[in-house]
Amino acid sequence: MESSSGRPTSNGRVPLSEVVADCVKRWFKDTLKEAKGGDINMQVLVGQMYCTGYGVPKDAQKGRIWLTKASRVRSSVWKVGDKRPGYNASDSDSDDLEEDS
Repeated sequence: MESSSGRPTSNGRVPLSEVVADCVKRWFKDTLKEAKGGDINMQVLVGQMYCTGYGVPKDAQKGRIWLTKASRVRSSVWKVGDKRPGYNASDSDSDDLEEDS
């Protein structure tokens, strides 16, 4: 048996790291499709993924483009642009409240 990279495995299994990498790439593709369809949450997620290189080669410029697009509807987007993928603006807002108290 061969792994997804075409390398034979000694035990006939695909290494977990390759399985995870494939899942992350598919997640990016699905997210990008939704973002292009106008879903603001997915636009933020695509921006985060580009900015961090999660599931796609790191590209800060493309990340900023997606975050700018989403920020036209939700200004809090900029609070999470540099956060890990999946970190929500509402998460950031709750952090601000904790810091103020």
